[in-house]
Amino acid sequence: MLLQPGSPAPQFTLVSSALKEVSLADFKGKKVVLHFFPMAFTGTCTTQLCTMRDNFGYYDGLNAAILGISVDSPFTLTKFKEENNYQFDLLSDFNKEISTAYGAIYEQFVFGLKGVSKRAAFVIDEEQNIVYAEVLEVATDLPDFAAIAAVVK
Repeated sequence: MLLQPGSPAPQFTLVSSALKEVSLADFKGKKVVLHFFPMAFTGTCTTQLCTMRDNFGYYDGLNAAILGISVDSPFTLTKFKEENNYQFDLLSDFNKEISTAYGAIYEQFVFGLKGVSKRAAFVIDEEQNIVYAEVLEVATDLPDFAAIAAVVK
């Protein structure tokens, strides 16, 4: 079920690429852009996060944080972040609870893999409510970056 704008954002605490716990509650009072992605080190996922990296300056002064979430291990995400110079944390949803809570999980993915995050984007407002929700069914599609930017602005 897709979370609708106006819905409270499901709360979470996940381990980051810095190997520290990060909670959504840590960002109360800020906008949060969540980018779910299927797998580190794959083409479209790298494009998705590099687009956010390359436009990171756009979010300066907008009181917004960017977080990437996948079911990869925190150790894989540490290397992925390092190799691509991302300025934002990547969070490990290894147990698939948050991807499921946000309706962003494939029950069946390529190569028979199960429980992989769908590509999705959410914007959460300062009060921790969803103000933008986009869950993509086709893993090679990219989120609407212009729509995300417009909602954050």
